[in-house]
Amino acid sequence: MDTLHYLGQGFGVALSPNNLLTALAGTTIGTIVGLLPGLGPINGVALLIPVAFALGLPPETALILLAAVYLGCEYGGRISSILLNIPGEASAVMTTLDGYPLARQGKAGIALSISAWSSFIGGFIATVGVVIFAPLLATWAVSFGPAEYFMLMVFATACLAGMAGDKPVKTAVAVLIGLMLSCVGIDANSGVYRFTFGSLGLSDGIQFVVLVLGLFSISEILTLLERTHHGQKAIKASGRMLFNAKEGASVFATNLRSGVLGFVFGILPGAGATLASAMAYMTEKRLASKDNRFGNGDLRGLAAPETANSASACGSMVPMLTLGVPGSGTTAVMMGALTLYNITPGPLLFQNQPDLVWGLIASLFIANVILIVMNVPMIKVFTRVLEVPNWTLVPAIAIITSIGVYAVHATTFDLFLMIGIGVFGYILRKLDFPLSGVLLGFILGGLMESNLRRALSISNGDLSVLWSSPISMTLWALVAFIVALPFWRAWRARKRTPALQPDA
Repeated sequence: MDTLHYLGQGFGVALSPNNLLTALAGTTIGTIVGLLPGLGPINGVALLIPVAFALGLPPETALILLAAVYLGCEYGGRISSILLNIPGEASAVMTTLDGYPLARQGKAGIALSISAWSSFIGGFIATVGVVIFAPLLATWAVSFGPAEYFMLMVFATACLAGMAGDKPVKTAVAVLIGLMLSCVGIDANSGVYRFTFGSLGLSDGIQFVVLVLGLFSISEILTLLERTHHGQKAIKASGRMLFNAKEGASVFATNLRSGVLGFVFGILPGAGATLASAMAYMTEKRLASKDNRFGNGDLRGLAAPETANSASACGSMVPMLTLGVPGSGTTAVMMGALTLYNITPGPLLFQNQPDLVWGLIASLFIANVILIVMNVPMIKVFTRVLEVPNWTLVPAIAIITSIGVYAVHATTFDLFLMIGIGVFGYILRKLDFPLSGVLLGFILGGLMESNLRRALSISNGDLSVLWSSPISMTLWALVAFIVALPFWRAWRARKRTPALQPDA
């Protein structure tokens, strides 16, 4: 009953006219920032912190603004992913796998509406989880040390081959390319230059924005130019702009599973929406029947990552508020905003600042409602992007992409590196290698290395730390199962095939 009392108190804070207008402004800004390639929620939240502080907003209003921007970015990232095959931010990479094929089939409106609805369900499930399970799940998340996180990344890497179905070898090669690219730059411990080839521009490693925009944006520009050269016309959105009851029912179970999975990954510090969306997609693909169309426009393949994205964004608030540990890069920026107001996140925050905490939790409900109400009527406007001719669309994508990359370090080297990666990505696309595998391998590579180093530092180099806990052993067993599964399927297929009988 105390929880309901505090939640009602939080709604009283969140529904005040000023905070309601702030949430509306934050969701609008977040949606715009999310659909622009290269910016993402971290940049969107970081850009608004000095604005909130300069305007003299009270801490609860400032936090509501930043949380609304965060959720808005998760919603907005799907728009460019579905319409242009260009992820607005990292967690939208998986959305391109089935969202863009749906748009190419003339179902952009259905794809946008089902993704908006999935994001709403994911956000709602996770916010309810924040209210009910925050203390329990935060305690469970503490049991994940560096060794457990390393094994979690190994498990995610092993699962990546399941995304491509009939091309696991190409997916594995793509993941290895991503892991290799994550090793470029100065070694954090020894200071040794790795794979920089004497270039100072690579000393800081390959930036994520440069890689994602090179792989997806530049390669997409080259693909658009190729289609134009061959006389192919752009696919226009036709028919319905909203999904029907049958389509909604077909993804409802996916929404529930992915919402819970995204929330669990959200409360794990450092896991983030990117890993949550990848795991949700792979889980649904494995649960699907053999006649699934994953990778070719399956609604479940679109609903799973979008539900997990929003659920993870809300779930990442749990460790930030209860433990003072950021659940994601964006919540780390939000913690920095709290320090400007001399507020220290942690268990005492619920006692010392109940209006701030429960006002923020209540605002998550409100922001989700605002986003679904705002995004659905705009679907027809968003789909007009498909009607833009290539001679206009290609320069626009190139300009936005160049600005996003140049803003990272303000160096022309990053622009040339992006073009080189884009050409390489275009070649991989022509050879039918999944670009998402390269990107996810790159993301997981950095996390794997840092957690492995920390685990070995704690154990003084003793490798047994990697299988010394029940969580690690469980993950090892899951990895062994995932690796053995393709061989088992191949053995069963050979066993079912009747042997050729020799002629008498």
